[in-house]
Amino acid sequence: MIVAALHVAPERKAPTEAVERIACEAGKGVVGDRYFGTRHRHVSVQSLEELAEAADARGAPVPAGDTRRMVTVDTGRVPTTPGARITLGDVELEVVRKAAPCRVMETAVGPGAARAMHERGGAICRVLTSGVVELGSPVTYG
Repeated sequence: MIVAALHVAPERKAPTEAVERIACEAGKGVVGDRYFGTRHRHVSVQSLEELAEAADARGAPVPAGDTRRMVTVDTGRVPTTPGARITLGDVELEVVRKAAPCRVMETAVGPGAARAMHERGGAICRVLTSGVVELGSPVTYG
């Protein structure tokens, strides 16, 4: 399993920008993202597999960048149980909660996107160890 896409949004409600790498700072989040420095919402993680399921449910594509999630992995289901661990390269994350579909999705992706992403939205995590995550970085759960 690898990191397939990375997106950041510098401000709340701003469009996300595809990037090749992100710098994660323990206890703070992704440098340059709108949630940097928040208490728990450091990194959001989703999977292409779950996006494909959402697209099937919606009957139309659900592009990774339009979901407002920062990290997209290529396969599998993202763990959503609080306390679960996700490692992206050398960066360790701890799951805080399931990621709820964002209202902005209805505009960015289109009608029905939030409903299609229900239970497929991935996880909200806090950063435990600092480091850089790049496209293609290995991903492990555990």
